[in-house]
This record gives sequence, C-alpha cells and structure tokens, in this order.
Amino acid sequence: MKAALIYRPGGPENFVLEDLPLPEPKSGWVLVQVKAFGLNRSELMTRKGYSADVVFPRVLGIECVGEVVNDLSGEFKPGQKVAAFMGGMGRDFNGSYAEYALLPKPLLSSFESHLSWEQLGAMPEMFQTVFGSLQLALKIQPGETILIRGGTSSIGLLAAQLAKNSGLTVIATTRNPDKKEMLLKNGADQVMIDDGDLTRQIRAVYPFGINKVLELIGTATLKDSLSCAAPGGIVCMTGMLAEQWSFNEFAPMEYIPATVSLTVYDSGQIRVNAQSFQQFIGDVEAGKIKLPVGRTFSLANIAAAHHLMDSNTAAGKIVVLP
Repeated sequence: MKAALIYRPGGPENFVLEDLPLPEPKSGWVLVQVKAFGLNRSELMTRKGYSADVVFPRVLGIECVGEVVNDLSGEFKPGQKVAAFMGGMGRDFNGSYAEYALLPKPLLSSFESHLSWEQLGAMPEMFQTVFGSLQLALKIQPGETILIRGGTSSIGLLAAQLAKNSGLTVIATTRNPDKKEMLLKNGADQVMIDDGDLTRQIRAVYPFGINKVLELIGTATLKDSLSCAAPGGIVCMTGMLAEQWSFNEFAPMEYIPATVSLTVYDSGQIRVNAQSFQQFIGDVEAGKIKLPVGRTFSLANIAAAHHLMDSNTAAGKIVVLP
C-alpha cells in the first residue's frame, strides 16, 4: 500500500510517499481501506514536533472514513462503511495517511450514507469537535448569543451553522475584512473584525456580554475572549489556530472574570455517540447543513495539502482522497 511517512519533524516537505506492507489483521483491530480523511491542526502540530510522545517515523492522521476489509471477530463486515475517530491514531500507532489502516475497534463507528467520500471525509472530527463543543461543553440553548472566535476555520464555519439551526444569535470573527460576506452567507448574524481587542467591540453592542464563547484561536486570545462573556456565561477553548499551547503565567483569579466558566472540548477524551453522527449525516443529506469543504488532494500531494493548512487560507476542511 501507499503511505505518507514523516521521518523527522519539520515542514510539509518532510513527507515521504512509500510502499509499505499491508497491515496484518489482529484481535481487537480492524483493517480498513481508507477512502478519505480530513486534515487537522493537531496533525500540523505533530508534524512540527510539538507532540512530545510521538516516535518517528510515523504515518500521521487522526481520522478517516472507509470500508472494512477484515475484522477477525466478525463484528464489522467486509465492505461496511465506517468512520474512525481520534484516539491514538497517527500518534501512538500509524494513522490514516495511507491507502489502508489497521485501527482499534473502539475508534470505529459504522454508518450509512449516499454522500461522496469527499463529503464524508470532512465529517468525523469536524462534526465531533463542533457537536461536543456546542452541546457538551457550552450547553447551548435557543435564544442565547454565541461568539465564535476563529469563524473562518472549518470548525468555526460548521459551528455557526449548527448554532444558528439551534436558535442562537451567531457572532463570528475574522481578521480579514474580505471574508465578512462569506461568514454572513454561512449563517452568522454579525461579523466582527478581530483586532485582538474584541472585548471593546462586544461591549459596545452587548454591554452585559455574550452568553457563550467558542474560542478557536487558543491561549493567545483566551483572556480577551473571557472578558467578552456575560456573568454566568461559558467560554470553551477548543482550537489552537495560533499554535500556542500554554501560558507563560496563569493567575486564575485575574484571568477568569467572576462567575464566568472556562472549559475545553477534546475529542480524544470524550466521544460523541454514533447516533448523533448518523443524524448529522442525515442532516447533510437533507440539505439542512452545508459542509464547509475547502479543497481536496490526493495522497501523493499531501505536502501541498499541509502547505495549504499552514497558510490558513483553505476556507473549509481540507480533504485527502487516497
């Protein structure tokens, strides 16, 4: 099989396309033919060497969709469509940047759909991250107002649609004024140009603050996002577009406004159930949700795909079709 390996941390040019032996099926694991996978920021971080426990060489890739080739237990049938969700893929063991992947059974969810592999490949982690952030972490309710900081990311674009469909008023941010119209067409009620001081802009329109804040930039803007929240509001840090994992100093009593809650969503810790994923697929099939797919690439062009992810200009999920 063809696989994209990375032997040492660095830039996209470090990917090497090689022929590897087809993985041998074993108990508790399922051999899957990878039909499509989406790129994720965590893979960019691993590629750069920021994931301390990853041993190189490694086949990256924390998610995929495909068809079952062999499950020794017989639980999954040959040809059955499955989605693989984050859980050690591409870090502890070889992931989805390949034509086939041997994956632990608990990571897999079967599904049914007539959508293209390109569309399906964009779904697993994007849906799980958005659904988990909005429903499990932020506990959104109809009538609330939500601020999505990092609105032009694939997560931000889908979050705006799901929040709008749930009856919330959506404020999305971008640093690029040229992307304002795109965000409005995607479902945002209001777009704010992020100059690093959103608190000033938010308080001018919403003096008491925002009910819910989805923070996708990361620690670089978290303090400002916390200041945008209303008393009793919730801020969920889900993304790290700024590639900054931690604070140099963190004083909770100074950082977090009184009665504002700070939480995170990490799909590696909490999985969304298979029924919710199947319902999401149904909503896409019915036209209730427009998937924010940016561009598609072949496995041979994985370096170009990562260059695009580095540039933050994809305007949607980057999908690879092996």
